[in-house]
Amino acid sequence: MSTPPNATAPSSSKVQIEADTLLRRNTLAIVMGGGAGTRLFPLTENRAKPAVPLAGKYRIVDIPISNCINSGLRQVYVLTQYNSASLNRHLARTYRFDQFTRGFVEVLAAQQTPDGERWYQGTADAVRQNLRYFLEGDYDYFLILSGDQLYRMDYRMLMRQHVATNADITIATIPVDAEAATSFGIMHSDEDGRIYEFVEKPKDPEVLEKLRIPPSTLKTMGIDPVESRFQASMGIYLFHRDVLIECLDNTLNDFGKHIIPTAIKNKRVFNFNFQGYWEDIGTIRNFFDANLDLCRLVPQFDFFESSAPIFTHARFLPATKINGATIRGALIADGSVLTDAHIETAVIGLRAKIEPGTTIRDCIIMGADYYAGAVGTDPNRPPPGIGRNCRIERAIIDKNVHIGDNVVITPEGKPDNMDGENFYIRDGIICIPKDAIIPSGTWI
Repeated sequence: MSTPPNATAPSSSKVQIEADTLLRRNTLAIVMGGGAGTRLFPLTENRAKPAVPLAGKYRIVDIPISNCINSGLRQVYVLTQYNSASLNRHLARTYRFDQFTRGFVEVLAAQQTPDGERWYQGTADAVRQNLRYFLEGDYDYFLILSGDQLYRMDYRMLMRQHVATNADITIATIPVDAEAATSFGIMHSDEDGRIYEFVEKPKDPEVLEKLRIPPSTLKTMGIDPVESRFQASMGIYLFHRDVLIECLDNTLNDFGKHIIPTAIKNKRVFNFNFQGYWEDIGTIRNFFDANLDLCRLVPQFDFFESSAPIFTHARFLPATKINGATIRGALIADGSVLTDAHIETAVIGLRAKIEPGTTIRDCIIMGADYYAGAVGTDPNRPPPGIGRNCRIERAIIDKNVHIGDNVVITPEGKPDNMDGENFYIRDGIICIPKDAIIPSGTWI
């Protein structure tokens, strides 16, 4: 059809915006909340993994949901099955869209139904058990996301590529070196990006060599062609509606281990190359390192990025009060009171209280849910906070912990993994569980 006289043809940018809008409206995001979160124990002892505090004031689940919002996606389900009360509370308080939009962020917890009474057996099984809810909407695409990763991605770019390549499934991948490749599902794709081979955690050097990203592809990605890089799955998948239904019409439990290797045999499965910062924070060591990296002068992940902010619950706490402390390389959240303490490379969470003479080094202090004497709290319980003249090193102190005076907490001289009275050691990092009471004079 020709353009009528005196009419202006739509610009390519306007057409792209309209296409993006339609694509976003037709896409449902599904965040995988994970199972019991054993890799993050004891932080997951009383909460779901997505509800674990992050970077002082956020929760892990805020990362994928914020990426969705910044990408224009407003329809989000979070799937979980363990300790979901705090996660439900956080989502209800944080993500409330107005009544004139289709937007929502809701939790779908594992439940007994006439069709089954099982816990989720894997990522694919979790989606399968909730598929009837997803199909109630008129969505054409389903974006499946992991709930334990730290990264910033504009999903619109992945979605545009998915449509442009006429893909059945698009998998986000990230280039990793040979050492890291043994811990990931590794893809191999042709020049057009179509995946034709998948190997789960390859250990054989000969197999790894065959899976190398070709030098020509590395060059287009701005990576030195001499380096060995491999396409590692990020656990982020975009499915066409009919393809997802077909792929789940079986008893296979996991996307990475089962669904994807089967799909590449007869489906158009493409990779989306992502090159930004990305970290799996589903283990104590990775969670600890990623948090402390935020304390660097130039961290790898930037929470100060104003064009794509990370959202969380607005608590309206007072500004942090510092009474003569020495601080170097720290993140300090709202509502804290620090008095004559020495803090070096630490994340200090909400409502944290640290008394004089205490040294905090290489630590995550998650703070507290309430102040001493708050209405509804136990008046006989010692208040949350860290007492005088303590030394705490390489530790994660969970919420509402009371630490008395003259307490020493350090992993020095201890095994990398052990369980003790009121503490755990994982990967050489001491974890003090939520609501613990550490008496004065204790040496851990």
